[in-house]
Amino acid sequence: MAISEDRDFHEVVSDSEIKIMDCTIRDGGLMNNHLFNDETVKAVYDACVTSGIDYMEIGYKNTTRIFSPSDYGAWKFCREEDIRRIVGENDTHLKLSAMADAEKSDYRDILPKDKSVLDMIRVAAYIHQVPLALDMIKDAHDKGYETAINLMAVSVIEIDDLDKTLELLASSEVTIIYIVDSYGALLPRQTRSIMKKFLYHAESAGKQIGIHAHNNRQLALANTLEAINLKANILDASMAGCGRGAGNCQMELLMSFLHNPKYRLRPVLECIQYHIEPLRDKLLWGYDIPYMMTGHLNIHPGVAMQFNLGRDKGNIVKLFNLLGRGEGG
Repeated sequence: MAISEDRDFHEVVSDSEIKIMDCTIRDGGLMNNHLFNDETVKAVYDACVTSGIDYMEIGYKNTTRIFSPSDYGAWKFCREEDIRRIVGENDTHLKLSAMADAEKSDYRDILPKDKSVLDMIRVAAYIHQVPLALDMIKDAHDKGYETAINLMAVSVIEIDDLDKTLELLASSEVTIIYIVDSYGALLPRQTRSIMKKFLYHAESAGKQIGIHAHNNRQLALANTLEAINLKANILDASMAGCGRGAGNCQMELLMSFLHNPKYRLRPVLECIQYHIEPLRDKLLWGYDIPYMMTGHLNIHPGVAMQFNLGRDKGNIVKLFNLLGRGEGG
C-alpha cells in the first residue's frame, strides 16, 4: 500500500482537519494526584472554550478500588457530578474527554453517552494490555462515545509487535490511534518512521492518528510537528507544558506554530499567567537534566521524579552514576 504524501506546512494554517486536545488537568494531575481545585479546572476549561481548542481531557475514569479518594482528587475519577460542577451542560463547541487506563478502570461502570457530558473515552494501554483495551473501546463505542487509544511507550515496542498491534487496532471500533512518547525518548526521525507505520495500517481503515509527546529531550514540539507533516490530525498539548515529569508539548508553542485563525492564543496565555505558572514550584513539571537522562535512556521518568523529590535533588552526577548506562561517563 502506498503511503500518502507529506502535508505541506503551508496547508496547516487553514487545515480544518487539525484538532487540538488540551491535557493540562489530566496529564498535569500526575504531578499532584489530581488535586486541582475547581478554580483551576474551570480556568483551563474557560480558556479552552475561548481559545477555540477542540477537546479538553478533563481527567481519568479510574477506579477507587486502586486509587483512594482520600489520596487523589476528583479528576482521577471524573464522576459526572464533578464534571458538571465545572462545565454545566457544556453548551459549547469544546468536546470533553476522559482517559480510562487499562487495568485501572471499572470501564463497564462508565455511563452511556446520553447520560454524560463527556464526548470521548480515551483508553491508555501498554502493548500487553491491548486485548483488554479493545474490550474497553468496544464498550465505549457501544455506549455512544467517540473513542481513542493511547498506545503507550511506543519507543520501546518491537517493530513486529507494533505491526501486529496496529492491525488489531485498524480492525477495531476505535476512531483515533495515538502515538504516545511516554518516555520523551523519540527523535523526529524516529517519529517519522513510526508515523509511516501508523499510516500504513490506519489510513485504509479510516482511522485518524494523534500524537502525545513528552518533553524530556526538549523535542515534544519537534516530534509533534513531524507527526503533523505526515498528516497526524489530533494533537495533544498542555498549557505551559504542564504534565508528568518533563511535561508535554506546550500549547502556546503549538498554537503559535499552527497560526490557524480558528485558535486564539491570548486566553491560553492568560490562563498560564494567572493559574498554571503559579503551580510550577509545587508541581515541579518541566524539562530538567534528570528527565533528559531518562529520555536519553528510553526509560520511565518515574526514577527522575523520585530523585527530584529526594535529598539528592540537583546532584545530577550522582543520578548519572546511579543510572549507570549513560555515555561518556
